Amino acid sequence: MPSGNTFHWKSKYGSVLAVSYDGGVTEGMNEAGLVMNALFCKGSIYRTSADGKLRSMSLAVFVSYFLDNFTTVDEVHQWLKENEFAIYGQTFDEGTTAALHWAVTDRSGNTLVMEFQNGHLDVYVSRDNRVLTNDPPFEQMLAINNYWRQIGGANMLPGTVRSPDRFARASFFIEHIPTNVDYKAAAAQVLSVLNNVAVPLGYELENAPNLSSTQWRSVSDAKNLIYYFGLSYQFSVFRIELGSLDLSEGAPVLKMDTSANTDLHGCINDMLVPSAPFTPMW
Repeated sequence: MPSGNTFHWKSKYGSVLAVSYDGGVTEGMNEAGLVMNALFCKGSIYRTSADGKLRSMSLAVFVSYFLDNFTTVDEVHQWLKENEFAIYGQTFDEGTTAALHWAVTDRSGNTLVMEFQNGHLDVYVSRDNRVLTNDPPFEQMLAINNYWRQIGGANMLPGTVRSPDRFARASFFIEHIPTNVDYKAAAAQVLSVLNNVAVPLGYELENAPNLSSTQWRSVSDAKNLIYYFGLSYQFSVFRIELGSLDLSEGAPVLKMDTSANTDLHGCINDMLVPSAPFTPMW
């Protein structure tokens, strides 16, 4: 991360984070029930600041900034309207481009989707924003999904692993599963939808180098502050219960190294170990 006009802040809220390559935050939930997820979106071009006039944000801690500072989507939306910023990030994993877009959801169910197209930040806020996959950009994705809505999904849904097809399937199922269930059942239902739209491990599509197998599934229970997580190459799903953790100022950073622990299940709060904060890759 270049020095100079960069963001600096002190966390207001504790959170649980998923950190990829031990160098960048991809998703998480804070103690106020604000959830943020990042997904690959081919063609995303961030706003940059070659002259240093705009404050820059490291892509590796972009998710943490919002989870550390806000409790609702309205707060995030207001901040985005009042602040311009640049994003600094490079390639990783032997040349993979870090092209992402994000969804932010609060306890009320309101969701904000943010994505950069040609350096311009586009923001979509609605309780109806219930699904996000990958490319194309969100507005185009909604248009594709509207086509499938007219066809109806009870008899036919698109079945490939391409992002628009997975978006259409997830949208149909999330709107047709029961809602009069308890929170434990609701989490299981969401996980079952994720499994239905996942890309199988090892599957490759010719001439689609950006298509990747689903690496993990996670479910955030924003009411009860429970974060469920499962790696695709493992059969089990474990959980972290934020309400039972010490998230006060000065409390140690706790970590679970999933590369060293391959048989995790149930609540793993007692298995989290004090750790130094990760070093951002950018």
